[in-house]
Amino acid sequence: MTAWSDRSPISAVMLNPALMAAILASAAQGHEKETQQAMPWVLGFVTAPMVLHQPTRNALPISTRTHLGAWIGKNPVLRAGFPARAQALAEPVKEGTRFGLAHHALTLEPDGRVRSLYRRPRGFKTPDELDHMLRKASLVGRWLSKADSPATVFAVLGVAP
Repeated sequence: MTAWSDRSPISAVMLNPALMAAILASAAQGHEKETQQAMPWVLGFVTAPMVLHQPTRNALPISTRTHLGAWIGKNPVLRAGFPARAQALAEPVKEGTRFGLAHHALTLEPDGRVRSLYRRPRGFKTPDELDHMLRKASLVGRWLSKADSPATVFAVLGVAP
């Protein structure tokens, strides 16, 4: 883990643990909404690069009816860069998970699934960009829940757990 004093200001802002925890919590809420089960923890490693990379986030489908494989077929350039983005975000995802667990935004179940404990305070107005990221994270959580398994998601995206 890189010390905060050694991080670039942009990295410190965009990859901060609280933001990562919020993205993971939103994805877990979306997944649970769709399946009534907690989200496999490993899906956080593909959710973050989908949501934080603006071109990928903007290209995400508007509904979960689009099959992941079909979406990949329509977005080969995004798929080509995905493994590098996922690898670069592995440590920030772990750090965000630890932050979420420590601050009771997330809980980890014995089977390796993560559940969101976060509830947005009533009347709280989320800044537009953050709101967009959190909505897309929820969509990704619902969308990835439709895949056969996390291994299928990883294979289609070209990454290894």
